[in-house]
Amino acid sequence: MKERMYYPINEEMARLSHDMMSMSDYQKGSKTEAYKAYVDEAYDLVEQIEVKKPRYADKAYNIAKAYARRLADNMNKESRIGTMCPSVMISGAGNFPVKKKEKQVAAWDDCMREFKEIQEYKRKLDGMLHGTIAIRSDDEDAIVQLEEKLSSLEEMQELMKSVNAYYRKHKTLKGCPEFTEEQAAEIEAGIEKSWDKKPFPSYTITNNGANIRRVKDRIETLKKEKSRETSETKLEDLELEVVENVEDMRLQLFFEDKPDEDVRDMLKSNGFKWSRTNGCWQRQLTDNARYATKKIINKLRERSAEV
Repeated sequence: MKERMYYPINEEMARLSHDMMSMSDYQKGSKTEAYKAYVDEAYDLVEQIEVKKPRYADKAYNIAKAYARRLADNMNKESRIGTMCPSVMISGAGNFPVKKKEKQVAAWDDCMREFKEIQEYKRKLDGMLHGTIAIRSDDEDAIVQLEEKLSSLEEMQELMKSVNAYYRKHKTLKGCPEFTEEQAAEIEAGIEKSWDKKPFPSYTITNNGANIRRVKDRIETLKKEKSRETSETKLEDLELEVVENVEDMRLQLFFEDKPDEDVRDMLKSNGFKWSRTNGCWQRQLTDNARYATKKIINKLRERSAEV
């Protein structure tokens, strides 16, 4: 793995914040140690991803680095907030700045909300490692990712069926090649509590089968879309260009002038979002997007005829 990147923690600010809140002595470097412990959890996930999912390694490393940077900013902000107002235990109750304390508490609340948002980076890494992260249709390797997911689902389906068959035949999981003795004993204990008395309940096999069909359908749809070529259609009467951007998997609407508020509301209600980067209104390229575009075009022409 590339070098683990850490960002500076303001220890002096952390010490001052601690001293304004507590009677105990600040342990020098403790804020930095806490920060590094959090960040190392992210980099540990990256190392596992490099082994198990090597093609995600660079992306995972960049996520961990972004996590490290944002967490440092957040923890330094927490220290700054701590210096806004001392604890009543430190300052005493006389002439205590209540308003200032209220502002400090509100700032801490915002800081904690931000901290929780930043933890999503680690959850993203965990999802990447365990295959639970959402696969975007505009990912360059979306089809490859979906095919890998399909393979895993199909393997799980075969495993569940074979284990259930083994249990039906032997009335025990002892000796089942898929499990250790400890695992078999643990699963059997759970079977006694289940309503259908199977290692894998029927609904889990049914749900997994539905997921297999859903992923297969998505692969076929995506292959169909990827086989098309990018198309551009100019509608002179509406001063509008419709682009089916296959590379970005986006249906894009380019207006010559900024649409008025009613048109913008119509675009939003039909799933389109403004892309500052591309300078257009766009949504994911699907048959539903094409249908929504036709509906929008018809509405625009109706408006134009009324004028």
